[in-house]
Amino acid sequence: MSKLQLIATSAFGIEAVTARELKKLGYLEQKVENGKVTFSGDESAICRTNLWLRTADRILLKMGEFKALSFEELFEKTKALPWDEIIPVDAEFPVEGKSIDSKLFSVPDCQAIVKKAVVEKLKQKYKCEWFEETGPRYRIEVALLKDIVTLTIDTSGAGLHKRGYRKLVGGAPLKETLACAMILISHWKKDRILLDPFCGSGTIPIEAAMIGRNIAPGLGREFDAEKWPTIPQSLWDDARDEAYDMMVEDQELRIHGSDIDENAMSLARYHAKKAGVEDAIHLQRLPMSEISSRYKYGIIICNPPYGERLGEREAVEDLYREMGKVFKKLETWSYYVITSNMDFEKLFSRRADKKRKLYNGRLLCNYYQFFGPPPPKQIINTQQ
Repeated sequence: MSKLQLIATSAFGIEAVTARELKKLGYLEQKVENGKVTFSGDESAICRTNLWLRTADRILLKMGEFKALSFEELFEKTKALPWDEIIPVDAEFPVEGKSIDSKLFSVPDCQAIVKKAVVEKLKQKYKCEWFEETGPRYRIEVALLKDIVTLTIDTSGAGLHKRGYRKLVGGAPLKETLACAMILISHWKKDRILLDPFCGSGTIPIEAAMIGRNIAPGLGREFDAEKWPTIPQSLWDDARDEAYDMMVEDQELRIHGSDIDENAMSLARYHAKKAGVEDAIHLQRLPMSEISSRYKYGIIICNPPYGERLGEREAVEDLYREMGKVFKKLETWSYYVITSNMDFEKLFSRRADKKRKLYNGRLLCNYYQFFGPPPPKQIINTQQ
């Protein structure tokens, strides 16, 4: 197998979480940058990371990186890359692009030049003048940042947040990848109770259940690279077999989700069933003001309303004040709250122990972390 340079893209603020996931999978040679983690691996890494990464948006195959100040330079350096070793004669290879702080700022022109360069390279190998593009998809991206060009091929297809279980969507859904990042940042453990009092369509509880049972998030979907002839089907089969073997289906979990909206709860139940974790999650319609628990040392992870729309702000501010009173009663619990409202701590009547800037879609948010006391260590009786 060949050594490849791969890129796991992620939302700003969670790159370190994605890097930690990669290390857990055994990919230690990596470089963390804004919005991405570059790492080394072989063809099997494409299969395993697409199946397993919970917080990454896509897995890209890095074809090359170079400086380009002219369209001629962009063409020649693109053409010099080994496209013919990856892309078959019948491939569909659309080109997308972006340019930031670069002399070559016209994205349509950059896309057209990269497309032409790739075509010229493929002509040399396949000895033909026209490509039908009816076969497997190889989505090429040309990304320019301060005159440095990075050329990649997308191996994932649809974004990795599309696990396959969320067929119905409520209003302003939380992306599965961000929900997972919030859970992993919290360091929730499967032996502790987890509660989302604003669970909406169920994303946080479902992703927590999948983590708790070690269910690979990509098991229920397909990827563009599955159709690539350069990656043997056996590697995908092996990766899926590994994922099924590592699943812990009988793991007991205490995960609760509630919401005041009955329609949202119906969606949550539907999605939990589609994800195969309905038996791991207790879902009920319940106003946030009625939240209580007899358990200690639990964790709340939630994405409450932000009050971004006109006329909603006052109601949301009242909600945050109520949250402060209700959560305070759960004395030994830890709370993790994401919101774009910068007055949250004041309204909640408690300063966060830690804050982390995250993006929910295009919205800049803070992930407020309030730490409760650690649960007492269990005393193990070793006497026979």
